[in-house]
Amino acid sequence: QVALTESGGGWVPPGGSLRLSCAASGRSFSNYVVAWFRQNPGKEREFVAAIARRGGNTIYADSVKGRFTISKDNAKNEVSLQMNSLKPEDTAVYYCAASATIITSSMRDDERYGYWGQGTQVTVSS
Repeated sequence: QVALTESGGGWVPPGGSLRLSCAASGRSFSNYVVAWFRQNPGKEREFVAAIARRGGNTIYADSVKGRFTISKDNAKNEVSLQMNSLKPEDTAVYYCAASATIITSSMRDDERYGYWGQGTQVTVSS
């Protein structure tokens, strides 16, 4: 079992930056693929980014590629999402998710993740 806690959300004007963090307790993050998803009310959950167990492989949604960076510090049991050049359409609740069994080809599939945080709100507006 692993418990996930997100932090770092808030309000930012368009073009601004935020850094989200996902802290794990209970198990070492080095055994888990970790991803970020986001969701708005009435809409499906959307994949944002994912990082492999050892941190060497990362994938991104096309909508955030070049603006967001996911990173993993297994020593601190933490995954971060650096979000730059934020747009109003990035507004959502952001969730951290983890899986010990997922394979690389399924990293974008939210149904493959068994552990989820409570979410943190990100609002981009002027």
